[in-house]
Amino acid sequence: MSEQPSPYGAGPQASAAAPGATPSATGTPPVKRVRTHHLREMKSRGERWSMLTAYDMYTAQVFDEAGVEVLLVGDSASNNVFGNETSLPVTVDELIPLTRAVARSVRRALVLADLPFGSYQASPEQAYLTAVRFMKEAGAHAVKLEGGAEMAPQIAKLTQGGIPVCAHIGFTPQSEHTLGGYRVQGRGETADRVLADAHAVQEAGAFAVVMEMVPGDVAAQVTKELDIPTVGIGAGPDCDAQVLVWQDAFGLRTGRMPRFVKQYVDVRSVLLKGAQAYVADVRGGAFPGPEHTF
Repeated sequence: MSEQPSPYGAGPQASAAAPGATPSATGTPPVKRVRTHHLREMKSRGERWSMLTAYDMYTAQVFDEAGVEVLLVGDSASNNVFGNETSLPVTVDELIPLTRAVARSVRRALVLADLPFGSYQASPEQAYLTAVRFMKEAGAHAVKLEGGAEMAPQIAKLTQGGIPVCAHIGFTPQSEHTLGGYRVQGRGETADRVLADAHAVQEAGAFAVVMEMVPGDVAAQVTKELDIPTVGIGAGPDCDAQVLVWQDAFGLRTGRMPRFVKQYVDVRSVLLKGAQAYVADVRGGAFPGPEHTF
């Protein structure tokens, strides 16, 4: 595959662009690895970037080659890999091997690991010890945690200890029982809370903030006021970046989808047809043939 210039700003790791990079509108030199400062520089230039979840080697490689800037090993693995109904049951010990697989498999994307429920809320010290495991044992480049102003001490502790942090405000899935289920956050008078949370996590040192299920006008105001990038998921078109769960975006999961999901392909149908063809070949004796036999 021929290599093209990367859209990221120049950095200390400037080198040949990775496959899947797109031409730069500004002519800036390419980089080997996406870093947090590249994402902030993209915001300053008005360039949007993408984030997808990834939980294994092959999807990570594909998304990296496609040019996705950030791969999130989300606690969404709980219900997209491990079969739980929500994100709450997944553990640190379950997420670390998934994060390790993704981090080992990418050349260019920044690998962001979710801190699961119960692994950081108790204290800044607990958060730091958990995040260190993801950095040392799994090779993550940064971590993400949920919560606004109340999580500022945790964010400050991590960033001061050399661990980049992405915050997550608005609807926070780990707090679904407190929030009363999957509900839009920031409507009406509660918009001020979203704005306050956004400024609090920025001041604490977060390099970016995910906003989930926040009204588009509120997300636009946050994006305008913050220096750090905003990442939307159900937060409208004015965020600096967007994130989706890959099984939702590419049609591996079926059934009712959240309003904010756009499905780009139907991976499930392709897999189903392939599996059905395989079953038919085995039952009919067409596979294996002479060409598959030693």
